Amino acid sequence: MDTFLEIALLIGVGFVAGIINTLAGGGSLLTLPVLIFLGLPPQIANGTNRIVILVQSLSGTFGFRSKGVKTAPFDWYLGFTATLGALVGAQIALEIEGALFNKILALIMLGVGLLILFQKQHNLPNKLPKLTGFNRYVSMLLFFFVGIYGGFINAGIGFVILLILTQLNHLSLVKANAVKVSVVTIYTVVALFFFSTHSAVAWEPGLWMASGSGLSAWLSSRWSVNRGDRFIRIFLFVMVVLLALKLWVDQ
Repeated sequence: MDTFLEIALLIGVGFVAGIINTLAGGGSLLTLPVLIFLGLPPQIANGTNRIVILVQSLSGTFGFRSKGVKTAPFDWYLGFTATLGALVGAQIALEIEGALFNKILALIMLGVGLLILFQKQHNLPNKLPKLTGFNRYVSMLLFFFVGIYGGFINAGIGFVILLILTQLNHLSLVKANAVKVSVVTIYTVVALFFFSTHSAVAWEPGLWMASGSGLSAWLSSRWSVNRGDRFIRIFLFVMVVLLALKLWVDQ
């Protein structure tokens, strides 16, 4: 990095992405183009973005815990299988393009957004979370595939994670977001290591961007606990529509 404006751009974009990823998902659809715009090859931009994802997810995890929202050991079960998937996805990321997958993802994101927006709000509080037995094992299997996409590019995976956790495990959106950032932290550690060992990480711009995303993830995670599920549901729907349209139009 050689200019103040570039550093300011990285920090600013990272700050916005940290809010988006902590409350919903899709922040990588903002950070990746900026890294490429600043001159990084796509594969290196993808690897560098893992620094941002790791810092903001770790910061968000601590933010939720500081408000008393704890998710262990359930997040560790999901994190384990997601990590196995992330190793597969990271290898794919170094070999193929994902344009077609992004179109499919755009449709999935719209469906997820509609389901979460119109989900009857009185249902979840009356249902106990299902974190053991059959529901846990199914979630672990699904998170293996979550990990594959997370290792591949990660953009928009938060929407799918929230769908699984709210519909299968009956978690509130606040609790589901807490599990989400914890699981993403776990598998991103491995994904970042994988990309770095293949010389696909530019540390300086990644750390600048991560400084902004880490701060906003901490603030937004704590704030979302106070605002509750209704606010997150509206924010999530707005983001899912905007990001799905972007994915579709950009192809």
